[in-house]
Amino acid sequence: MNISIIAVGKLKEKYLKQGIDEYLKRLTAYAKVEIIEVPDEKAPEILSETEMEQVKQKEGERILAKISQDTHVIALAIEGKMKTSEELADGLDKLATYGKSKIAFVIGGSLGLSSEVMQRANESLSFSKMTFPHQLMRLVLVEQVYRAFRIIRGEPYHK
Repeated sequence: MNISIIAVGKLKEKYLKQGIDEYLKRLTAYAKVEIIEVPDEKAPEILSETEMEQVKQKEGERILAKISQDTHVIALAIEGKMKTSEELADGLDKLATYGKSKIAFVIGGSLGLSSEVMQRANESLSFSKMTFPHQLMRLVLVEQVYRAFRIIRGEPYHK
Protein backbone atom coordinates (compact mmCIF):
# COMPACT_ATOMS: atom_id res chain seq x y z
CA MET A 1 0.00 0.00 0.00
CA ASN A 2 1.24 3.49 -0.89
CA ILE A 3 0.07 6.18 1.48
CA SER A 4 0.67 9.88 0.93
CA ILE A 5 0.02 12.54 3.49
CA ILE A 6 -0.38 15.77 1.56
CA ALA A 7 -0.09 18.74 3.86
CA VAL A 8 -0.09 22.48 3.38
CA GLY A 9 2.91 24.30 4.78
CA LYS A 10 6.36 23.40 5.97
CA LEU A 11 6.80 21.67 9.30
CA LYS A 12 9.16 23.74 11.43
CA GLU A 13 8.83 22.33 14.95
CA LYS A 14 11.66 19.91 15.66
CA TYR A 15 9.72 17.89 18.25
CA LEU A 16 6.90 17.23 15.74
CA LYS A 17 9.42 16.23 13.04
CA GLN A 18 11.05 13.77 15.45
CA GLY A 19 7.71 12.18 16.35
CA ILE A 20 6.65 11.90 12.72
CA ASP A 21 10.03 10.44 11.71
CA GLU A 22 9.70 7.79 14.43
CA TYR A 23 6.29 6.66 13.17
CA LEU A 24 7.39 6.77 9.53
CA LYS A 25 10.29 4.48 10.46
CA ARG A 26 7.89 2.08 12.21
CA LEU A 27 5.52 2.15 9.23
CA THR A 28 8.14 0.87 6.77
CA ALA A 29 7.23 -2.69 7.84
CA TYR A 30 3.63 -2.17 6.67
CA ALA A 31 3.42 0.35 3.84
CA LYS A 32 5.25 2.98 1.84
CA VAL A 33 4.31 6.26 3.49
CA GLU A 34 5.45 9.66 2.30
CA ILE A 35 4.70 13.18 3.41
CA ILE A 36 4.26 15.70 0.62
CA GLU A 37 4.35 19.34 1.62
CA VAL A 38 2.79 21.96 -0.61
CA PRO A 39 3.55 25.65 0.03
CA ASP A 40 1.02 27.61 2.01
CA GLU A 41 -0.30 30.81 0.52
CA LYS A 42 1.12 33.90 2.16
CA ALA A 43 -1.67 36.10 3.48
CA PRO A 44 -2.20 38.86 6.02
CA GLU A 45 -3.53 37.95 9.48
CA ILE A 46 -6.96 39.49 8.88
CA LEU A 47 -8.71 38.41 5.69
CA SER A 48 -12.09 39.03 4.14
CA GLU A 49 -14.28 36.04 3.26
CA THR A 50 -13.30 36.43 -0.42
CA GLU A 51 -9.59 36.55 0.41
CA MET A 52 -9.94 33.42 2.57
CA GLU A 53 -11.54 31.57 -0.33
CA GLN A 54 -8.76 32.72 -2.67
CA VAL A 55 -6.10 31.40 -0.26
CA LYS A 56 -7.88 28.04 0.06
CA GLN A 57 -8.31 27.93 -3.73
CA LYS A 58 -4.58 28.42 -4.40
CA GLU A 59 -3.57 25.89 -1.74
CA GLY A 60 -6.20 23.51 -3.12
CA GLU A 61 -4.73 23.71 -6.63
CA ARG A 62 -1.32 22.77 -5.22
CA ILE A 63 -2.86 19.82 -3.34
CA LEU A 64 -4.82 18.53 -6.33
CA ALA A 65 -1.68 18.67 -8.49
CA LYS A 66 -0.15 16.00 -6.21
CA ILE A 67 -3.08 13.54 -6.49
CA SER A 68 -3.31 11.00 -9.30
CA GLN A 69 -6.64 9.80 -10.74
CA ASP A 70 -6.38 6.34 -9.18
CA THR A 71 -5.81 7.62 -5.64
CA HIS A 72 -8.39 7.20 -2.89
CA VAL A 73 -8.49 10.58 -1.13
CA ILE A 74 -9.32 11.05 2.54
CA ALA A 75 -9.64 14.71 3.51
CA LEU A 76 -9.12 15.69 7.14
CA ALA A 77 -11.89 18.12 7.96
CA ILE A 78 -13.67 19.14 11.15
CA GLU A 79 -17.02 18.32 9.52
CA GLY A 80 -15.81 14.87 8.44
CA LYS A 81 -16.88 11.54 9.90
CA MET A 82 -15.40 10.63 13.25
CA LYS A 83 -14.07 7.08 13.49
CA THR A 84 -12.52 4.88 16.11
CA SER A 85 -9.01 3.56 15.50
CA GLU A 86 -10.57 0.18 14.73
CA GLU A 87 -12.91 1.72 12.15
CA LEU A 88 -9.98 3.50 10.48
CA ALA A 89 -8.06 0.21 10.41
CA ASP A 90 -11.07 -1.59 8.94
CA GLY A 91 -11.45 1.09 6.26
CA LEU A 92 -7.77 0.86 5.24
CA ASP A 93 -7.99 -2.94 5.22
CA LYS A 94 -11.06 -2.84 2.95
CA LEU A 95 -9.36 -0.40 0.56
CA ALA A 96 -6.42 -2.80 0.26
CA THR A 97 -8.76 -5.76 -0.22
CA TYR A 98 -10.55 -4.01 -3.09
CA GLY A 99 -7.33 -3.06 -4.85
CA LYS A 100 -7.04 0.56 -3.77
CA SER A 101 -3.31 0.62 -3.19
CA LYS A 102 -2.87 4.41 -3.43
CA ILE A 103 -4.32 6.43 -0.56
CA ALA A 104 -3.80 10.12 0.11
CA PHE A 105 -4.71 11.81 3.37
CA VAL A 106 -5.03 15.56 2.89
CA ILE A 107 -4.39 18.13 5.62
CA GLY A 108 -5.26 21.70 4.69
CA GLY A 109 -3.70 24.91 5.84
CA SER A 110 -4.87 27.08 8.70
CA LEU A 111 -8.03 28.06 6.77
CA GLY A 112 -8.97 24.49 5.85
CA LEU A 113 -9.52 22.88 2.45
CA SER A 114 -11.01 24.32 -0.72
CA SER A 115 -14.36 23.07 -1.99
CA GLU A 116 -12.53 21.54 -5.00
CA VAL A 117 -10.37 19.40 -2.71
CA MET A 118 -13.43 18.37 -0.69
CA GLN A 119 -15.23 17.40 -3.91
CA ARG A 120 -12.23 15.31 -5.05
CA ALA A 121 -12.12 13.51 -1.68
CA ASN A 122 -13.68 10.06 -1.55
CA GLU A 123 -14.33 10.56 2.15
CA SER A 124 -13.64 13.07 4.88
CA LEU A 125 -12.35 12.23 8.32
CA SER A 126 -12.53 14.21 11.54
CA PHE A 127 -10.36 13.52 14.56
CA SER A 128 -12.41 15.80 16.79
CA LYS A 129 -14.85 18.69 16.82
CA MET A 130 -11.97 20.69 18.28
CA THR A 131 -9.56 22.65 16.12
CA PHE A 132 -5.94 21.48 16.14
CA PRO A 133 -2.85 23.07 14.61
CA HIS A 134 -2.48 21.51 11.17
CA GLN A 135 1.19 20.72 11.90
CA LEU A 136 0.19 18.68 14.97
CA MET A 137 -2.37 16.77 12.89
CA ARG A 138 0.46 15.29 10.83
CA LEU A 139 1.83 13.59 13.94
CA VAL A 140 -1.61 12.47 15.13
CA LEU A 141 -2.47 11.11 11.67
CA VAL A 142 0.78 9.20 11.16
CA GLU A 143 0.39 7.64 14.63
CA GLN A 144 -3.17 6.57 13.81
CA VAL A 145 -2.09 5.05 10.49
CA TYR A 146 0.60 3.10 12.36
CA ARG A 147 -1.97 2.01 14.95
CA ALA A 148 -4.34 0.96 12.14
CA PHE A 149 -1.73 -1.37 10.63
CA ARG A 150 -1.02 -2.88 14.05
CA ILE A 151 -4.76 -3.51 14.46
CA ILE A 152 -5.09 -4.98 10.95
CA ARG A 153 -2.23 -7.40 11.66
CA GLY A 154 -3.56 -8.29 15.10
CA GLU A 155 -0.36 -7.03 16.71
CA PRO A 156 -0.37 -5.58 20.22
CA TYR A 157 -0.21 -1.85 20.70
CA HIS A 158 -0.77 0.19 23.82
CA LYS A 159 -4.27 1.48 24.39
